[in-house]
Amino acid sequence: MLKWLIVLVAAVFIVGLLQPRLARLLQLGRLPGDLRVRLRGRDYVFPFASAVLLSLVAGLIGRLL
Repeated sequence: MLKWLIVLVAAVFIVGLLQPRLARLLQLGRLPGDLRVRLRGRDYVFPFASAVLLSLVAGLIGRLL
């Protein structure tokens, strides 16, 4: 159980470090269904489609393991 927790924390850490590069490469946040709202000079991003896509990929990876 402890080994899985360590692996999970390490994976989240690595994905967090690589996330800006992956977002530019995969165009996350710019898919149809992702909302961008500009209000009072600030941009608010609601990546609904990206979240669904990433959860489907994570689910597939989880089933394969």
